Amino acid sequence: MWNLIFTFQVYLVHSMLEAKEIKTKLGTLLQKPDSAIDLIIPYTEKPEKPAKAQKTSPDEALQWRESLEKLLQNAYGLASFRSFLRSEFSEENIEFWIACEEYKKIKSPTKMAEKAKKIFEQFIQTEAPKEVNIDHCTKAVTMKNLVEPSVNSFNEAQKRIFALMEKDSLPRFVRSEFYQELIK
Repeated sequence: MWNLIFTFQVYLVHSMLEAKEIKTKLGTLLQKPDSAIDLIIPYTEKPEKPAKAQKTSPDEALQWRESLEKLLQNAYGLASFRSFLRSEFSEENIEFWIACEEYKKIKSPTKMAEKAKKIFEQFIQTEAPKEVNIDHCTKAVTMKNLVEPSVNSFNEAQKRIFALMEKDSLPRFVRSEFYQELIK
């Protein structure tokens, strides 16, 4: 009997993981493509090299493995990290972090409220297209903060996502072939 219950529990966990993966991929597919080619080939298997930012030195890139903050402060580092996450279909965290940084720069209360609503609908609310993984308490605090939006409205959620990227995404990035090429 216990074996049957355990098997059922494993099946449920596996099904929930598959559902989350499908949701993530559907969210990606439902995004408006930048060009017609994106409809055919939405992402490359290997991260694209960032074109906009000036390439960094291997010494500077070596510092990124020590600090996500240093990586995010470097334009090439941010672009590289984002490209890597996109190749793994897990870019929602970095996109949320960037949206929060842009949000903090808004001065107009009207524009701040509009941007807060967009961020909430895109990343925070349940079943959002790019829903980030934050706990119920953080989500509740964020929703409370949005009653009267301020530059600090998303601070707790942004801190959680930063910690998640630091613990999970950064180590994967540092082990990637793309990063290994940067430090040569």
